[in-house]
Amino acid sequence: MAPSLAFALAFALLVNGVIGNIECENLKKESCAYAVSSSGKRCVLEKHVRRSGVEEYACATSEIVADKLKNLIESDDCIKACGLDRSALGISSDSLLESCFAAKLCSNECYGKCPNIVDLYFNLAAGEGVYLPKFCETKGGKGRREMTEIKSSGNAAESPEYPKGVNFLYSPSPAPF
Repeated sequence: MAPSLAFALAFALLVNGVIGNIECENLKKESCAYAVSSSGKRCVLEKHVRRSGVEEYACATSEIVADKLKNLIESDDCIKACGLDRSALGISSDSLLESCFAAKLCSNECYGKCPNIVDLYFNLAAGEGVYLPKFCETKGGKGRREMTEIKSSGNAAESPEYPKGVNFLYSPSPAPF
């Protein structure tokens, strides 16, 4: 009996490893974007152009880890509710600058029902110095400050100090032609 029990256990582990785990590299273009692998890393759709000019799409594992999420392919309902596109390439915070996208992301249909997408954009916004809950709270027409923070992507360099007596009202003679 012991050998058959060991065989059954080994078979169960093998089947779980083959069927139950999501590996980004095995996903098709239609299910790659916004998926989370069994290791908890986010999947990202990439485009490669061959020398012949033919475009090919491949799903790859990113280094971005999802918080408390594993083995997930995002539902079509969440993709639609959050205003996303399954053919989106890469992962970027740029979409937060688009007011239509931000409105959908912050809507009850997305923010309240799609934790995978909210987690992704929470982390992307945090990387830009923006707290997503506050950003969504102020989206009622007052979110321009947070949008500006995202656009600036950090601190601007201080203006240089010029020696006293330097006057920029008059420019020096133009360079010769």
